[in-house]
Amino acid sequence: MWDTYTGETLCTLQHAHVVRAVAFPPDSGQLLATGGTDKKLLIFDLSTVSPVTPSTASNSTPPTPSTNGGSDHTLISTEKGFEVGPGVHQGTIKAVVWTRDPNILVTAADDKVIRWWDLRTRTVIQEQKVGGDIGSCEFTNVKTREADIGGGLPVLCIAAGKTVYFYGGFDSRTLLKSVVLGYEVASVALHPGQHKFVTGGMKDTWAKVYDYDTEQEIGKLFCLVY
Repeated sequence: MWDTYTGETLCTLQHAHVVRAVAFPPDSGQLLATGGTDKKLLIFDLSTVSPVTPSTASNSTPPTPSTNGGSDHTLISTEKGFEVGPGVHQGTIKAVVWTRDPNILVTAADDKVIRWWDLRTRTVIQEQKVGGDIGSCEFTNVKTREADIGGGLPVLCIAAGKTVYFYGGFDSRTLLKSVVLGYEVASVALHPGQHKFVTGGMKDTWAKVYDYDTEQEIGKLFCLVY
């Protein structure tokens, strides 16, 4: 993690496997969730974790000096985090999303299951099994109003197989709509105010625009791949 103002490295959370997803709560920088190829959802409390020095960390490498010439930064091993739901994920965790409710996390994994986790009990409280590979799982990032889709809250947009899902609510557990398309979807993005969503396909280079209410395609854009 870096200080975005100075560019200095603040700390490194060292994992033994490839990390595919990280997420902070919406209103806090003290907690951090990670997930990856080891199929583990880990939560780190950055306000209480004790630094691990290279000499005491297992399988660690010395921390890299910051690019601006600052001192060595803090190295934190995975042992300083706690695992949520050991053994539940049966595939790589591809996305971790922290909802507006700080107690609720969402994970999307290669076992083709979207899971909602309650951190208070560290258990799954909701699942959405999907019929294909999960392409994307993320929130809308445009400012919304109460009259917009989602009632002014961010909408969780998921692309999986040939279906796109839109979830709303404070804990993002309410299915607003799912739309089945005629192709494998790699990603989806929603504009709640304009009632439009855009998809990218797994096997083509078209970005297709749909009307959210009628679910009809209203335009498309060819994207060049270099």
